Amino acid sequence: MPALTFPAFPDDIPTHPLLVIDYQLIKERNVGEVDRLWEAATKLGFWYLKNHEADALVDGMFELGAETMALPKEEKMKYEQGDEGMSFGYKAAGANAIDATGELDTAEFLNVAKDDALAWPKQARRAYPSTANARMESTIVPFVQKSLEINNTILDIFSDKLGLPAGSLLRYHSADEFSGSETRVIRNAPTSSTTKVAIGSHTDFGSLSFLHNRQGGLQVLPPGSESWQYVKPIPRHAICNVGDALSIFSGGILRSNLHRVLPPPGAQAGQERWSLVFFIRPGNSVVLRALAEDSAMIADAVRASPDSSKFDTGSTALDWFSRRIRNQRINNRKGPETWKASRGTERIEA
Repeated sequence: MPALTFPAFPDDIPTHPLLVIDYQLIKERNVGEVDRLWEAATKLGFWYLKNHEADALVDGMFELGAETMALPKEEKMKYEQGDEGMSFGYKAAGANAIDATGELDTAEFLNVAKDDALAWPKQARRAYPSTANARMESTIVPFVQKSLEINNTILDIFSDKLGLPAGSLLRYHSADEFSGSETRVIRNAPTSSTTKVAIGSHTDFGSLSFLHNRQGGLQVLPPGSESWQYVKPIPRHAICNVGDALSIFSGGILRSNLHRVLPPPGAQAGQERWSLVFFIRPGNSVVLRALAEDSAMIADAVRASPDSSKFDTGSTALDWFSRRIRNQRINNRKGPETWKASRGTERIEA
């Protein structure tokens, strides 16, 4: 399994500070903590989350990742996600472009659909490697359930803060509807480079991401800055961020911020890099548009935007998600226009 300890993140590399949010306090709707979460989500769109009670489940998911990545490549490729816009399954390193030039990514990962985890032992979306099946009940299902609990708590808080009717955002993320929600275990092979981009600059497709990094490498591009800055990994702290769907729903009040992944810096360089994330995304049929008719705050934000059309995409969550997956695939590349077609809110941001 991936090592549990690594050399410390270097002290001489600048990092971007994130607010630390206590999950137990926001679960209790502590006013001060909720206000700090709101500040984080509306300014940078990233924050640390502590006391989330998922650490043991995270360890199990990393074990699953190591078991899966150790399988022969021909076995993993039986469960490859393909080029049609489905994300679930295995993705080999080099299957995606990271920029408009067609440079290849260096990450391999396994994605397991929320729908398959919640339907287990039935198959809802697709089949997975034997390593995933062996740990579905003991490891994957509990991690997905815990991740949904955490993200749903945050969604409900954002619903209230946006002045939406009670439970509005939860209804757009119903566990009963198929969606692009998934958990992902990611491995980057060791490299001598500290500048080779592993996962290119992007905004996340969905609503919220619940990320667990064992090493450095994640970088954010703060608003108004031209310089990428590292986010320092802190043991037992998840890194959470807002994605495109929430930014659109909120009329841009909630920020879906650009980020990318490089190899670990400093003494962490030259090692395998492991990370784990759960993405919650709206139900497939949900149309991505600002919820201005339900919230005066959102209506005001849309009116104040230099380009209010970007908050009415005309796209369902399924179409938005599938377009971005499909156009990142190197097998689908026709030229720089393919990469452009894979972009999200960062491409249309005023």
